[in-house]
Amino acid sequence: MKIIHALFTASLAATSVAAAANGDADPSRKEGHPVRKEQTDWGIAGEAREARRTIEITMSDTMRFTPERLQVRQGETVRLVVRNSGRVLHELVLGTRRELEEHAALMVKFPKMEHDEPFMVHVGPGKTEQLVWTFNRAGEFDFACLIPGHYQAGMVGKVVVVSGDAKADQGLK
Repeated sequence: MKIIHALFTASLAATSVAAAANGDADPSRKEGHPVRKEQTDWGIAGEAREARRTIEITMSDTMRFTPERLQVRQGETVRLVVRNSGRVLHELVLGTRRELEEHAALMVKFPKMEHDEPFMVHVGPGKTEQLVWTFNRAGEFDFACLIPGHYQAGMVGKVVVVSGDAKADQGLK
């Protein structure tokens, strides 16, 4: 009986870990749930109800994002709708170039590394996910797919956050 109980417990634990690793692990990304907020150099998690603009980004197996360059106003909360048109898992991670390079190197060493931050989203083949972000610091920041080999193949993009003083309405995507 003890062996059966131990096997059941191990099976339940393995199922829970697998479910958490396959998307929907962060209920805070769903409408109506509070998001975990931590200030980063590139901004802070936003509330879905505060997003006034939606930007659609497509990821493909050609290891590219479309569009590759975004421009937003400082202080703007944006909903990023990220669609994977490919046949392999992709992700979108916001950050500084240095942060993304360090994270990409770790992903090569530990490809099964699990992480769930409000500035990243994993998107399965043919699926669409979203993240909401407040770009509260002006500057140039990056986004990338850090799945091993994808970043190295050039799957990167740029976010230009213009200060409230600049004419941000020109060329916004």
